[in-house]
Amino acid sequence: MRLLPRLRAVVGAVPRASVRRQLRRFVVCARDCRATQHEVLHRLIALNAESRFSREHRLDEVRNVPDFRRRLDVCDFEYFRPWIERLKTGDRSALLGPRNELLMFSLSSGTTSQAKYIPITRPFLTDYRRGWQIWGIQTLDDHPAINSRSIVQLSSDYDRYRTEGGTPCGNISGLVAAMQKRIVKTMYTVPDLVSKIPDPEAKNYTALRLAIADPHAALITTANPSTLIHLAKMAERESERLIRDIADGTLSDAFDVPEEIRRRLGRRLTRRNRHRAAELERLRQATGRFLPRDYWSEMEVVAVWTGGSAGAYLRALRRSYGDVPVRDHGLSASEGRMTIPLADNCRDGVLDVESHFFEFIPESEYERSDPIVLEAHELEEDRNYYILLTTSSGLYRYDICDVVRCTGFYGTTPTLEFLHKGAHIASVTGEKLSESQVVDAVCNSVERLQLQLRHFTVSPAFGEPPHYELLVEERDLLSHRVSERLAGAVDKQLMELNCEYREKRQSGRLAALSCLPLPDGTWSRFAADRQRALGGSLEQYKHPCLVPDLDFSRRLLHIYGEQPPAGRPTPADGAARRRAERQPIPAAETAKPGAPLR
Repeated sequence: MRLLPRLRAVVGAVPRASVRRQLRRFVVCARDCRATQHEVLHRLIALNAESRFSREHRLDEVRNVPDFRRRLDVCDFEYFRPWIERLKTGDRSALLGPRNELLMFSLSSGTTSQAKYIPITRPFLTDYRRGWQIWGIQTLDDHPAINSRSIVQLSSDYDRYRTEGGTPCGNISGLVAAMQKRIVKTMYTVPDLVSKIPDPEAKNYTALRLAIADPHAALITTANPSTLIHLAKMAERESERLIRDIADGTLSDAFDVPEEIRRRLGRRLTRRNRHRAAELERLRQATGRFLPRDYWSEMEVVAVWTGGSAGAYLRALRRSYGDVPVRDHGLSASEGRMTIPLADNCRDGVLDVESHFFEFIPESEYERSDPIVLEAHELEEDRNYYILLTTSSGLYRYDICDVVRCTGFYGTTPTLEFLHKGAHIASVTGEKLSESQVVDAVCNSVERLQLQLRHFTVSPAFGEPPHYELLVEERDLLSHRVSERLAGAVDKQLMELNCEYREKRQSGRLAALSCLPLPDGTWSRFAADRQRALGGSLEQYKHPCLVPDLDFSRRLLHIYGEQPPAGRPTPADGAARRRAERQPIPAAETAKPGAPLR
């Protein structure tokens, strides 16, 4: 056994024991969901009771859930934006109580061109980390070999820039990585310093250079499976350069890595590893490829999102990383962690009842002016819901626009599977593109190019990497050249309107938007068919400018025009696909069965 893993096993015994106590407490709390959630609500109300937001809404008078609902309607981010703008200037009491320290703002795309600044406070981070620690100890217990090997984790910078009040702005994953204990950090092949490399390609190459030098990686984790597919392709493309850098103890000058970061990475980069380089070259020559399944042969588990559109990329992920178990992260966002998965190869997880107060709107009620709202223990199995969060960061009854399905119960706490973003939002790699952004981007581009479009729809499409398609009838495009100019203009506009779309495009996780010509008359036939299905008159028909379904363009061409272009995936019929979506992710033949919470 190597010295460092032995040291981790000894020193890490105390924190692991502490996390197991947290796990046991979580299990107890999950047995009585209603009581736990009511305690959480009272704690969150008290935490920020002295803020101006709380006093203005009389939240300090709340004694129970009906009181809470009478004081405040369901909210979106725009409702909180004025208070968060004051918070950004340093006026903490606008939204937070005096004991609620603000640590950072997590950046996320909004429904308009303005980014969302999600407050991250110390109590929020404590809850967030506890959820991850429970997830982590369960994963380690199911895959004990990880304790003596290494982890490849990819995170983003939490301190890209500061607000006028001096608060860091970035990604919460970077803050969590930066606050890890020193002994825990030794398990990670990619230090959090790498997240501060501004250029996405340089950051990815540096992460690969450090990670591939270690043959003992047992867990690789990031949010989106498409990110890991993108990294595998880059590694194969740059295999010769990577092997040379590992052999020579260098980091190629072909990538724009700041000198200060190169210096601070120190011996992680300058240590020559000719033995590992020779091993990698032999693998490349013997297999005729350069894939993670070969150079990380000790891999135990891959941890990524598997719900919603992310599940479409699991087959491609396995082609690169092998038939190892896949562990879902759980449903989480900048606004908070919502579920903790129980086992490998499952899309659902137990609601994180200790962290936030949750409410749910049945999917069929969502568009109503006064919808039914349920508490967590009131959900019904096999029903779909929109999820609302009340958190320690000052968000109350916040509609995150996520649709989930209740798959069962753990004790009296529901287990939930993420299905998709709401009807007017599409998100394949985390970009959260809104219909209003699509409308602005297309209309601005059409006006600039002096074109006329009768109707258009934007939808995501399969690919490695995925991309968006602008569906327009052929008579509106005029020529292939016009099609290319329009696609380029819309893509550029979306990057200006949506900060996360821009980041995913620049890092290569999303390919450029393209135009897909439709046979003339497609939209009128589509509108007529849709109205017959939904009822009502054509005068009431509202054309969808954004459809978040990855299969939409394929089905549209199949029904109204040409067959799907060669090479595009052809899923099973709708009923079969819905049945498949409800099943666990197919486990590899060699995968270990997942264990329940202990």
